[in-house]
Amino acid sequence: MNKLLLTGLFAYFLFGNQMVHVQAQDVLTIKEAVQIGIENYGAVRAKGFYAESSNVLADKERREYLPDFTLSAQQDYGTVNGIISPLWGFGGYGVSSSGLPRGEQNWDAAFGASYVANINWEVFAFGRAKKRIQTAEAVAYRDEKDLTQEIFQHQVKVASAYLDGVAAHKLTASFERNMERAETFQKIVKVKARNGLIAGVDSSQADAEYSNAKIAYLQSLDRELEAQNKLMNLLGIVDREYVLDTLFLSQAPEQFMADTSIANHPILEWYRARVNLNEQQTAYFRTFNYPSISMVGIVQTRASGFGPTYNVDNTDFSHSYWNGINPTRSNYLIGMGITWNLSQILRTSKQVQSQKLINAGLLEEYKQAEQQIILQGNLSDKKLQNALESAVEAPIQVQAASQAYQSQLALYDNGLTDLVNVTQAFYLLIRAETDQAIATNNVWQALLFKAAAAGDYSLFEDQL
Repeated sequence: MNKLLLTGLFAYFLFGNQMVHVQAQDVLTIKEAVQIGIENYGAVRAKGFYAESSNVLADKERREYLPDFTLSAQQDYGTVNGIISPLWGFGGYGVSSSGLPRGEQNWDAAFGASYVANINWEVFAFGRAKKRIQTAEAVAYRDEKDLTQEIFQHQVKVASAYLDGVAAHKLTASFERNMERAETFQKIVKVKARNGLIAGVDSSQADAEYSNAKIAYLQSLDRELEAQNKLMNLLGIVDREYVLDTLFLSQAPEQFMADTSIANHPILEWYRARVNLNEQQTAYFRTFNYPSISMVGIVQTRASGFGPTYNVDNTDFSHSYWNGINPTRSNYLIGMGITWNLSQILRTSKQVQSQKLINAGLLEEYKQAEQQIILQGNLSDKKLQNALESAVEAPIQVQAASQAYQSQLALYDNGLTDLVNVTQAFYLLIRAETDQAIATNNVWQALLFKAAAAGDYSLFEDQL
């Protein structure tokens, strides 16, 4: 009984741990991979923050039109000697003590205070505030479109990397079958050679073919690991492994749009947003050619420890803190003013000229991107058609190559052909199985390429 229990525990630790390891590698579908990539990839997340920041700055510019409302208060202690003399404060510093000029210096000091409420409002500047807001909104719109096109391109990149990973896995499985087939054939040849039924050189050649098949399998395994590493990088994952889903590749997509419009292509919308931003900036710079009208309102209250007769009575002051900060005089002011910097017109004209040149450059970039996308769309239709035809021919090729290989193998077993013909049939079978392993994958890749050219990822996603 104890021996049976120990045997059971040994089997659990031997096979149970392997089962746990397999279960830890969750199956990852292509839709889940795309979603994880959008949520985790650094470039996408960064542009999301940039777009959010631009929206916040647009709100800030809308609030810039509000009038400036300033409250200030100061309390001081010092002397009020005055002198008739020209003054200049070095480095921007100066003393604003006020008082009538006196014939001699004294050191009488008292407290003083000033309390000010100020409203300053640029009420009209020929649309400058409006254009500033529109420019900020154009920046936010550009960054939103930049985020949209980044997400779109990342969807395509992740889907393409996923398909590459699945194709690499299928090729690895195909090369593994070839290696097993070569190993089986090697054993058959060795048995015949030991029994003197065939020449010994056939055994050496069979060994070489098995080694070649094993090397091809190991190289394919390396390519699969590289494809998985690329996919994990696009997903923003470094500490987890996934098993890719290959079920959706069991059949090629059947329905797709033959003709697609690029009017709403995310990349082109981003280029148009850049042009729109430059036009808004140009319109904003033009507003600096015009004057601005401002309104101002000020209420000021002052306090002083010096009395009204201090100039004739040097004893009319108090060191009392309360007497020095208690308001005794108030003034208000309401006004309207207009300012027009005529020299700014000369500077603005060059700025506007520069913006026009930038706009011309942005339009050329837009035209180039549009031309490239149109060419990609034309190419994608042809690639998709060729991939569909290849997917139809691949099973036929495998069936024919398999029959040829089996026939050559049977002839070889009966001594009716040599190993060279068997090897050639073997290579034909390997090539046929390799083509079949990637034929359906190529159809999905071509459909993804078409979706990328059309700017509509749903063309690909809807077929999953």
